[in-house]
Amino acid sequence: MAFIALGINHKTASVDVRERVAFTPEQMVEALQQLCRVTPTREAAILSTCNRSELYLEQEQVEAEAVLAWLANYHRLNLEELKACAYVHTDNQAVRHMMRVASGLDSMVLGEPQILGQMKSAYAVAREAGSVGPLLGRLFQATFSTAKTVRTDTAIGENPVSVAFAAVSLAKQIFSNLDRSQALLIGAGETITLVARHLHEQGVKRIVVANRTLERASALAEQFGAHAILLADIPLELYNSDIVISSTASQLPILGKGAVEQALKKRKHKPMFMVDIAVPRDIEAQVGELDDVYLYTVDDLHEVVAENLKSRQGAAQAAEGLVAAGTDDFMARLRELAAVDVLKAYRQHAERIRDEEMLRAQRLLANGATPEDALAQLARGLTNKLLHAPSVQLKKLSAEGRVEALSIVQELFALQDSTDKT
Repeated sequence: MAFIALGINHKTASVDVRERVAFTPEQMVEALQQLCRVTPTREAAILSTCNRSELYLEQEQVEAEAVLAWLANYHRLNLEELKACAYVHTDNQAVRHMMRVASGLDSMVLGEPQILGQMKSAYAVAREAGSVGPLLGRLFQATFSTAKTVRTDTAIGENPVSVAFAAVSLAKQIFSNLDRSQALLIGAGETITLVARHLHEQGVKRIVVANRTLERASALAEQFGAHAILLADIPLELYNSDIVISSTASQLPILGKGAVEQALKKRKHKPMFMVDIAVPRDIEAQVGELDDVYLYTVDDLHEVVAENLKSRQGAAQAAEGLVAAGTDDFMARLRELAAVDVLKAYRQHAERIRDEEMLRAQRLLANGATPEDALAQLARGLTNKLLHAPSVQLKKLSAEGRVEALSIVQELFALQDSTDKT
């Protein structure tokens, strides 16, 4: 049995690589089933966000090379290119990594809370795909428990720091008065919801939400007194928008250079601030070449994020301690589980011997033996048969020079005290 956590993230791979390794929601179930079918993986889950794509696996033994080859083949990537930016953690390091990720300790924005929900979604999808069994299931539950403890017992979640908050903070640097700006938000997911909330709190009065379905756009817009439109209607609102922030699951760009150029002409080249949080990107990279556009991707938010992280550094140290404790506790419980099968087999062996000796004692009584003789025979038979195999094996191990077996047996049967008294 081996746990493996492997993948790429914002620290090891550029946004260009990350968007090529990302899994869409529609791909997840089929990808998980294929992964378990064509690699040595027995249990698997996939976490895919704008900042990371990670695979959490349980295998008989570590076969990371086969999984990396599958990942490269699935996304039609060069294997060596993938290896250059991938990381692999095994066993207790894999457990620690999952707990750090769920706690927000490995995020671009330290302590950001969205990742825990994303990991819970990854677990739910894996259960739907039938790719999570008892071992990986226990690991996910321990991971969620540790992340909850981190949130409860440290200040790592205090102060609103996230990619969404960083994007709004950057907008404030471009426009001194956000209350005079109009914002166009593309998408209606969790990240855009956070963006809308931060913009609303900063006094932005005119917010337009564009989404593939009008129903979801309207549901989000109602929360903040915003206006909802379809993606097809973006050109009608683009030229009015000072701030454009996009985060969708689209596999193709939603905004191209030509559309933005037309909007700039209507704006008489009044500057536009744009943030593309999506992976793959929603806004063509060439848009950033336009003179009156300030275009940022998630990778460009590092400096803003760094400023907002200072208050969380102390809390992060305490959180790391809780993660270490959570990792040790889970591995200890896992080792206890490993003993269950042995204990179960030994109990069944002992019960067979008990039943055999009980029958022998009953036959003795039936043949006229006294109860005292039958009990004495029962006690001798139980003692001799229960000790026979351990005695033979212990002598064999000792003869082979494996003297540590003697100490283990003394500890196992609590014999140390009795030997000290002799």
